[in-house]
Amino acid sequence: MVSPCTVTAMGCTVILLAACSTTRPHAADTSAQLAAISAFNARYLKAINEGDIATLSSVTNDDHVMISPNRPPVTGKADNDAANGRTFQRSKIDETWMPIETVIDGDLAYQRGTFMVVASPRTGGVSRTTHGNFLRIYRRQSDGSWWMTRDMFSSDQPLPAN
Repeated sequence: MVSPCTVTAMGCTVILLAACSTTRPHAADTSAQLAAISAFNARYLKAINEGDIATLSSVTNDDHVMISPNRPPVTGKADNDAANGRTFQRSKIDETWMPIETVIDGDLAYQRGTFMVVASPRTGGVSRTTHGNFLRIYRRQSDGSWWMTRDMFSSDQPLPAN
């Protein structure tokens, strides 16, 4: 015979375990979210490669932060617009991204991957190629779309000799 205390303890354990469990999104939901992040990336990357500051600005939130090597972070929509404007005035950009890993957890997601950028001076001259790694954080918006909120990247090229 099982004592009432044992039954109560087992019942409490079941309730606690159920309360602590996390619900994982269904594969179809994850696929839809991955597709939405990919669609955002395609739009963002197209705007970069076309030098389309208006589109880039339209998909940048005020809390956007870009962290790049050897520079202070670019924080907010206005600073991001200004940085993009300066880049597009100086160079024609041809950028590619290759996501390696994307993890979605509720309304946040992160993506890790590699990139390559060819920057061609608008005044002529030698193009500069940079490649490296990126890590991005995305936030799901109230309408269900995903926008990049943090963007960090670094070159994997060796530093020049002194």
